[in-house]
Amino acid sequence: MANKDFLSIGQVAKRSGLAVSAIRFYADEGLVHPIRSESGHRYFHRADIRRISFILIAQQLGFSLHDIADALTPLPNNRAPSKRDWDRMARGFQETINERIEKLTQLSNGLSACIGCGCLSLKSCHLYNPADRANQFGAGPRYLKGDVPGD
Repeated sequence: MANKDFLSIGQVAKRSGLAVSAIRFYADEGLVHPIRSESGHRYFHRADIRRISFILIAQQLGFSLHDIADALTPLPNNRAPSKRDWDRMARGFQETINERIEKLTQLSNGLSACIGCGCLSLKSCHLYNPADRANQFGAGPRYLKGDVPGD
């Protein structure tokens, strides 16, 4: 297929720095949407390089492929996404990122407060969790899950 709008899987691999097998995997997972030639070869829209870059960055930030696929869902598969398409996708993903930042900040603040007292035990901590009151909310790190001390 000789078309300037499409790239072979080898060209995409070279441009993205990924192995061909990784690109096939992303295609099989529905993260990119190649077309098939009559001979069965996969050809990718040039815009798929942006999708792949987004996938790699999101994975480095700890997002699962499922989360990434959900974020990419609003983007069109049959054409290059416009700035408006990317902005719409980004808004939803930014909400998720901001939620994670808030949770990480809570975790960071909670860890420094706990480690600062020296007891290293939320169960026996007389300041943060006296008499293991968080236990009333259920199992796990209750305050990190959003329960508030004193509820």
